[in-house]
Amino acid sequence: MLSIGMRAHDMPAANFEELISKIGGLDLKCIQLALKKSITDISVENEALTPGLAFHLKKILHDNNVNVSVLGCYLNMATPDEEELKQSIVTYKANMRFAKYLGCAMVGTETGAVNVEYKYTPENRTDKALEILVKSVAELADYADKLGVTFGIEPVSNHIIYDVKRARQLLDIIDSPNVQIILDPINIFTEENYVNQEEIMEEAFDLLGENIIAVHVKDFIIKDNKKIGVPIGEGIFNYDKLLSLLKKHKPYIHVLMEDTTPDNVVASRDFILNKFNSL
Repeated sequence: MLSIGMRAHDMPAANFEELISKIGGLDLKCIQLALKKSITDISVENEALTPGLAFHLKKILHDNNVNVSVLGCYLNMATPDEEELKQSIVTYKANMRFAKYLGCAMVGTETGAVNVEYKYTPENRTDKALEILVKSVAELADYADKLGVTFGIEPVSNHIIYDVKRARQLLDIIDSPNVQIILDPINIFTEENYVNQEEIMEEAFDLLGENIIAVHVKDFIIKDNKKIGVPIGEGIFNYDKLLSLLKKHKPYIHVLMEDTTPDNVVASRDFILNKFNSL
């Protein structure tokens, strides 16, 4: 009952047909596709995102039994650089149109920071930062509503939408059926709260349950009081808790593995599927 996939750009660079053939050969059913990170043999600038290109990519995807779950477009929606922000909004809208052509479930994003460096600052957690973000999300939500495309927001502890409660607050302010949540539990864990994994995941499903439409998974350890990524199944992430919640509440949801490599992607896939099937 679990639809498991990966980020396309975690595979070695190749032309699109070869890339999707390799992913399909791993018996993965879905991908997150960040156009500029994954497609190197043809232009994917905004002007190139036509229905014709979408149909070309769709045939390759169909032939390999792979679906695009998330069209990744991870730009800073709160940068103080007005020109950069203007261009980012244009790019988000181009990706939304392309998602419609491609028959993709959603355009996915994180929420950014109130600086041009796109990095953590305590200001990211202020109400002022939320106000700045809301301006961008509201404009993009309106565009998504007009197109009938979903805009997936991914909370990240260092960004403006930094936890479950802040995500709920954003959804309530925007109040659009086309703004939903991509849940990556590890992205909302910090070096301080990771010991409360079960409670955080339960809170996510309590507050955001109806709005969670895709999940990202990976693994981590804590070393020298820092969160360090490790291959799936080799860390301390509580997969039993997440997968039991998914089995109960979100059958067939798309689960996208992150930070895999060609050497460990099959083992990562099997680890998750075996865990899920044993519950």
